[in-house]
Amino acid sequence: MSENGYQREAWRLDELFPSRDSAEVETALATLDAEVKEFERFRDQLGEGGTTDMGAEQFRSILDAYEELVQQVSRLRGYAYLSFAADTQDQQIQTFMARMQQLAAEVDNRTMFFSLWWKALDEEPAARLLEAAGPFRYWLESLRLQRPHTLSEPEERIINLKNVNGVQALNTLYDSLTSRYTFVLTIDGKEKRLNREELSVYYRDPDPDLRAAAFQELFRVYREDAPILGQIYQARVRDWRSEFVQLRHYDKPIAVRNLANHIPPEIVDTLLDVCQENRDLFQRYFRLKARWLEVDKLRRYDIYAPVATTEKTYEYAEAVELVLDSYTQFEPEVGQLARRVFDEQHIDSEVRKGKRGGAFCSTITPDLTPWVLQTFQGRPENVATMAHELGHAVHSLLASHHPLLAQHASLPLAETASTFGEMLLVDRLLDEDPDPAVQHTLLFEQMDDAYATIMRQAYFALFERSAHRQIHEGASVEDVSDFYLQTLQEQFGEALSLSDEFRNEWVAIPHFYHAPFYVYAYAFGQLLVLSLYRQYRQEGESFKPRYLEILAAGGSDAPARILERAGIKVGDPAFWQGGFDVLRDSLEQLEALPVPDAGA
Repeated sequence: MSENGYQREAWRLDELFPSRDSAEVETALATLDAEVKEFERFRDQLGEGGTTDMGAEQFRSILDAYEELVQQVSRLRGYAYLSFAADTQDQQIQTFMARMQQLAAEVDNRTMFFSLWWKALDEEPAARLLEAAGPFRYWLESLRLQRPHTLSEPEERIINLKNVNGVQALNTLYDSLTSRYTFVLTIDGKEKRLNREELSVYYRDPDPDLRAAAFQELFRVYREDAPILGQIYQARVRDWRSEFVQLRHYDKPIAVRNLANHIPPEIVDTLLDVCQENRDLFQRYFRLKARWLEVDKLRRYDIYAPVATTEKTYEYAEAVELVLDSYTQFEPEVGQLARRVFDEQHIDSEVRKGKRGGAFCSTITPDLTPWVLQTFQGRPENVATMAHELGHAVHSLLASHHPLLAQHASLPLAETASTFGEMLLVDRLLDEDPDPAVQHTLLFEQMDDAYATIMRQAYFALFERSAHRQIHEGASVEDVSDFYLQTLQEQFGEALSLSDEFRNEWVAIPHFYHAPFYVYAYAFGQLLVLSLYRQYRQEGESFKPRYLEILAAGGSDAPARILERAGIKVGDPAFWQGGFDVLRDSLEQLEALPVPDAGA
């Protein structure tokens, strides 16, 4: 046990259920079925033909009942998902998760008459009932945005069932295949078998040969299954187009995500255009980094290489206190909320085989502290990841006064607290550690992270836009790989050397499979936070209420309206350029530092 009581451990899920085969699960299933049957009785109370004379009190009772159903499903499905993330190789857990996914689809099918009725409702009664909707108002407004893309009830039911045994099953297959991968790397003369999280540590290793070997081993393993993983992606893309473009009549595949985010397509286009126009900023940064690393040109293996000759590592307990103190110094309430994740053992930080890779924060219901997954290995990036995911948890907890249907921030705002939290941590470390090597490492890692979050994700989105079109036109897996390499060549220009094995990198990006077009939200969020953080430094205490108001809004309003109340207009192209201007200032600061002499 560490001095402050915090140590790497698996999370506890008993606040949800004691086990997947417990009596509590069966009781919850029986209760849910009874509640669904009770909700189905509302069907007869709803007007037909797009009109209704329903009273406000009756409408609110329907909304409250629906919220209760959503929370019950979230508990069961969330428990299954968290169990699967903790051990993707357990076949009983896989079966249980499939069962809960099937259950969620069935509940949605049995209750969708309400959302279909609401979407079809005439404008006058809809406006009247919105006034009585209380905290559900924006959720109801969002549903009506989907009105032109909604099908008949029998068709919607078929799609729900199809998804469970179709695209969701494909995603589970992708996770099961890739989570079992092991990677062999020779370190200090000894051959080690690693999972992907353990392998990724060496992307930032001081040894350039080890960095190259880590990337080469990653792509060697993925390349062996690339034809299969590529076919899974092709099926995902075709299913997306079949449902959303052909059946629901969205004009483009990305329009589905834009509408779900309640972001006009022209704003997304502007964001991606501005990112493309500013790719020279990171190309300039990579040239600077090459000088610090004393090489003529970076290789793609080197973009996350440390510039210092020593590597700082952190004990888990030390990392926890650093992150929590950073949040507390900003605002004590924020620190207290973040600490709840640890005190309630809602974080899984262990390194173990079969655990899902990456990191995430999962909110189940408003009354429960979110659960966080990461794999902590003592590296600075692990500490940053901790700060990032705890930011998501804080965001969720600040918005927990909303019902579940309005708690989750939309994707464009979902990365606000997480990225802001990372910046708080970095500032804390810069202030407290005078070691020049640590200072240089942090400053360069800030730019590394900005690249990974903005430019890399923007080009992911640009790749997705074209990949969906190309697959529709008959592109093979090899064709998609060729195009992916072309997007990398455009992104990096002549600033670094790009080896051919990166052409298969796209099959190793889970977001492409699980959430098409999700990735541009990272660029949106990072550029937004750069602007917010600059305001924080300029305004100090007066900034905090405005920022916390953004977080507390959760998903209770359109992102543009939430930001406009904070004085931010995302429709202005200059807003996005302003984020890049902040990065240019940071780059100029780095360029002003004396480059170490060779051999010094």
